[in-house]
Amino acid sequence: MATMVTTCSWRVWCVPCKSRVGSSVAFSTDSLIHPDEARARIFHHVARLPSERVALRAAAWRVLADDLMAEENHPPFPAATMDGYAVIADDPSPWREIVGRQTAGSVEEIDLDLGTAAWITTGAHVPRGANAVVPVEVTSLADEHVVIHQERIDPGANIRPIGIDLMRGSLVLRSGSMIGPAEIGLLAGLGIDPVMVVQRPRVSVLSTGDELVEPTETPGPGQIRDSNRFSLLAALQESGADVIWDGHGPDDAMALRRALLERIAESDVVITSGGVSMGDLDLIKPLLAEIAEVHFRRVLMKPGKPFNFATVADTLIFSLPGNPVSALVGFEVFLRPALRQMQGFREIDRPRVHVLVDHEVRPSDRIEFQRAIVRADGVGALTATTTGAQASSRLASLVGSNALIVVPAGTEPLPSGSRLDALLVGPLRGADHPRSPEVPRNAQ
Repeated sequence: MATMVTTCSWRVWCVPCKSRVGSSVAFSTDSLIHPDEARARIFHHVARLPSERVALRAAAWRVLADDLMAEENHPPFPAATMDGYAVIADDPSPWREIVGRQTAGSVEEIDLDLGTAAWITTGAHVPRGANAVVPVEVTSLADEHVVIHQERIDPGANIRPIGIDLMRGSLVLRSGSMIGPAEIGLLAGLGIDPVMVVQRPRVSVLSTGDELVEPTETPGPGQIRDSNRFSLLAALQESGADVIWDGHGPDDAMALRRALLERIAESDVVITSGGVSMGDLDLIKPLLAEIAEVHFRRVLMKPGKPFNFATVADTLIFSLPGNPVSALVGFEVFLRPALRQMQGFREIDRPRVHVLVDHEVRPSDRIEFQRAIVRADGVGALTATTTGAQASSRLASLVGSNALIVVPAGTEPLPSGSRLDALLVGPLRGADHPRSPEVPRNAQ
């Protein structure tokens, strides 16, 4: 694996990062640590994955492994940018003999002199001697001649010169670039197939608890459908991960141990949900202490205080809380950046903006990531409205939200108009976007 990242790449929270990773200061894995320190401990163990070659057709939304240099000029020949006539720009005669036809995909033996022109199509090779193309709309035909109804013709008009898009030896794309539709087009145009990309993290997802049933099943007494696993699968897909396995584990220590060891052996990342709190059947926490090196168990944040991070060799293990909002907020703050770092993305974090809240916000005893809708008005000012009750079990608070606003720990309510940081997890909304239904905003 590549060199480890040992510093916190982005501080979205309220105080400077106080990481002790790599220092001689002792710490307890049960200590309640700041989110910045939690990120630092995670990134101390994160490395970019190896590279692999994939077919161009399979390269979309992958991450380029190395800087890509142009090995040829693009375009490799002077090309017409519209249908018309190739001409000599400073030829004084408006009446010119048509001496040939040049279409895209071939090169005809045509030489232009004064008083001549060649019919040409968009994308075709400009004939020798020509230095401009006049559009067909400003011409008319007279026998074997073309009459040009345009007083001035500039040299180079309507011609795409050699190398205007890319010159041989120039940088095409930087390593860490995501390959989207435009990038695919560039690669295809330069004849690059296959493409060298960074491997995607192999991820296994294990939800735990006897109370969980599949979405297609009818819950029995005391049971609920497993929503965490499927929310996490969608989040993993967006982050570029390769989910190689997902499943459900019972509240049985031996069965969970076997499942964890099997998944650790096959995966770059193992994600579990549930079983990390203080109950007798919260089995993931003691199992990790037995089979892995645990780096922290609790984070000074809300939602998502019980959050375990451990490693076995190069495999990263993230154990998320069972509450669905806690799991997804933890994913956004910690897992998504780590997964993107493993893939070599140039930008690993969501955009961060400053917003003005349009209502009173009540803080808690921890840094809180409240779900919100951020809107931009006509002059670009950003305002935020939380999505109602912020209970960690209320998945509806994330539905329709496009931001997590970061509320510092405190005891006094923050008045309307307070300025806070926000992580944009979706596109900005317009000022006329409807607000959430009126429900108690700080219900727990």
